[in-house]
This record gives sequence, C-alpha cells and structure tokens, in this order.
Amino acid sequence: MGKEQEMDIKQMKKFPIVAVLLPGAFLAILNQTLLAPAIPVFMDSFNITENIAQWVMTIFMLVNGIMIPITAFLIETFTTRRLFLFAMSLFALGTAVCAISLNFPMLMTGRVIQAAGAGIMMPLMMTVFMLIFPIEKRGTAMGTVGLVIGFAPAIGPTLSGWLLEHFQWQSLFYVVFPLTIIDIIIAYFVMKNVTKRTYPKVDILSIILSTLGFGGLLYGFSSAGNLGWSNPVVLLSIVIGIATLTIFIKRQFKLEQPILEFRVFQNRIFTLMTIIGMVAFLGLISAETILPIYMQTMAGYSPLETGLVLLPGALLMGFMSPINGRIFDRYGARVLVITGLSLLTVTSFLYTQLTASTSLTYLTVVFAIRMFGISMVMMPSTTAGLNQLPNRLIAHGTAMNNTMRQVSASIGTGILVTIMTSTALSTGTTAEPSELIRGVNVTFYVSTALTIFALGLALLVRRTKPDKGIPAVQGKG
Repeated sequence: MGKEQEMDIKQMKKFPIVAVLLPGAFLAILNQTLLAPAIPVFMDSFNITENIAQWVMTIFMLVNGIMIPITAFLIETFTTRRLFLFAMSLFALGTAVCAISLNFPMLMTGRVIQAAGAGIMMPLMMTVFMLIFPIEKRGTAMGTVGLVIGFAPAIGPTLSGWLLEHFQWQSLFYVVFPLTIIDIIIAYFVMKNVTKRTYPKVDILSIILSTLGFGGLLYGFSSAGNLGWSNPVVLLSIVIGIATLTIFIKRQFKLEQPILEFRVFQNRIFTLMTIIGMVAFLGLISAETILPIYMQTMAGYSPLETGLVLLPGALLMGFMSPINGRIFDRYGARVLVITGLSLLTVTSFLYTQLTASTSLTYLTVVFAIRMFGISMVMMPSTTAGLNQLPNRLIAHGTAMNNTMRQVSASIGTGILVTIMTSTALSTGTTAEPSELIRGVNVTFYVSTALTIFALGLALLVRRTKPDKGIPAVQGKG
C-alpha cells in the first residue's frame, strides 16, 4: 500500500464505514441461527423429513465455507465499495427469494444466494477494520466485531421463536430484507474504498479446486452426523475434499498471485493464534450443538428452556468483546488468551459431570462462564495473529483465519457428535438417559483435552502486544 493511500485512510472518516459494515455482518451472522427453530415448521409446510429440512442450515454454512477462501482474491480484484454493495445485494436477493418461496427447492436456492453474499461479508469487514484502524487501536475495533458475533447468534433463535409464534415462517425473511436494503442505500452514499487492488490473475482451476476441496470436506463432515461415517456419500465427499485440497494448496505455492496465500503460515505467531482461534470456535459451536441435544433428548428440558440456558452466555460474550478489545490494546493478547482458555478448560471439565437431573442454573452459569472465556480468546487471538502480517497480506490472513474456523467447526463438531453417540453405554429408543449422557460427558472430556492443548500453545507465545516493529511474514502478494 502506497504512502498516499495510507494518508487517505488516516484522514478517512471511520464511523460511516463502521456503521454500514457492522449491520451487514450482523444480518449475515443472524441468518445462520435464525432458521434453527423453524425446521419443524418447514417439515410441516413442505412435507419433508428432518434430515432434509436441516439443509436450510447446512447449505448456508457449506456455501459460506466455499466463498470465504476466494474472498482474498475478490478483495484484491474489486474496490471495497463495489464488493460490499455486491455482497449485500446478493444477500438481499437471496432473502427475497426465500421470502417468496413456493417450495423447498426454491427456499434452498434463496439460501445459497444468501450464503454467497454472507461469505464475502465477514472477511471483507475484518480486512477493512485492520486497514482503517492503527495497530494500537485494532483490539478495540475487533472487539466491536466480537460484539456482533456474540449478539447475532443470541438474538437469532429468540427473535425467530417470537416471529414463528405470531406470524408465518416467511416473516423471518420479511424482517431481514428491509434492513438489508437500508444498509445498501446508506452504503451507496458513505462507503469508501479502503483495500488496495492488485488485479491478481483469475486462476479458474484454483477456484474449482478450492470449491471442491473445502466444499467436499465441509459437506462430508457436516453430513456424517445424519448419514453416518460409513455412508458412501460421506466417505466420497471427504476423500474428494482432501485430494483436491492437497492439489489446491500445492498449486498456490507455485502461482505468483495465489487465490489464497498459504505463506502467511510462515509467521509463527499467526499460525499459533489461528490454531488457538480454531479450538475456541470449535468450543463455541460444539457446545451450542451438543448441549441442546443433551437437554432436550436426555434431560427432558424444553426448547425454550434450552434457549434460556444459552442466551445469557451469548449476551455476555457480546457485551465483553469491546471491553476485551480495550484490554488487548493496552496489554496485548497473551494475558487474555491464557485466561480465556483456562476458563474454557475448567468449564469443559465441569460439563463432564452431567446427569439427567443437572439443574438449569448449573448449566446456565457454566455456559455463561464458558462464553466469557471464549470472548477473551476469539477476537484477541485473531487480531494478534493478523497484526503480524503486512497490509498487503491482511486480506489473505482474514480469509485464511475465517476458512480455518469454518473447517474446524465442521470437522470438529462432526467428530464430537460421533464420539457422543459411539461412547454412549446404549443407544436407541430403549436407552436410559444415564446411558446416553455418558457419551456427552466423554465428548466434553475430549473438549477439555483440546483446550489444554490450545493453552499449551498460548504459553509458547511470548509477544502478542501490538508493536509497529513486528517483523512481517515474507512472500509474494
């Protein structure tokens, strides 16, 4: 990035840019959780099974995971303003298609279009934030991003439940659509160009390999819970994913202008912080997946009670993110990450003692402390890692970071659900709750081991406080 552009960014009014990026990202993340309570409604409306209806959630994550790896290429090809307007317009179009859907295939088409726009949003926002804020204020800025990530999943199921109780399922999209249009209109007037265009060559083969690689892995592992690990579709998807991903990675090292720059992993702190962030994100997603299964099918709690257990923790995570950002700017990531992973380890262990009579209070308090710990790890680890990269590699760093999180959540949750079912003393309709719960407890023992591993990595990182003199990773941009 040239000195002239750096001067322009310093003089740029940041508030209008933040004011359009945050709502866009909020709506994108909200849509990942908004439809979860609507799955039974879709089953009745379209006369489909639960496994088929679940695809309204799975397809969103799958397309997200496919889009994220190519966002670095898109950011370097298009202006910030044009790419943001394109992403949000795509998201709005998908929302409109969903709202007027006459059948399930049409609804799925809308979700694919939605997810394509949403997949661009998060890496774009993180890249812009890293560029418009000086290094000593990035913690606070990324803490604000954490607030969005925390609040959106917390509000999603609650808002969805209320809308479904009073209106038709189409209302889920009618609420989101006008907010998206308003954000697009405001962005048209206030959004500025921040990222530098390097016009990388379009390598069609890399895009195809990336799509097959990440798509195959995400589909295979996310489908394993429903179809089983021995299912030919699951096995074939994973094999194709691993094979094409291997070819994709090797190809990126040979290209002068790679679609996704794997050389960012040459920086030790970026690599360690990315792994730590993956473990934290897996801790977030796995608990939000496994706890509802335990509460509703093994402990006899209602969906509403499940939502109430998860809500305080999600709100606490959102509330704490900006505060943790300020702490990061002052003291660096190390103290936050070590404290957060310690809390995550303790709460994972506390969930290894679940029974059929575990109280709602216990579940709620432990989950809240868990989310408090995750808030200390997620954004601080991301920011500390990205701070090690030069500006020209930040788009690749954010794309890589988001991709690795998606992959870890998909693969990790698939494996943990398998551990839960395979280690239960008994399964099926005749199984006692205590026999099923053993599998849940074993799963959280595995989670405890993972967080101890991440804590060990965090102790290896000696310097994470933002420092303008940090040596940056070298490599072709």
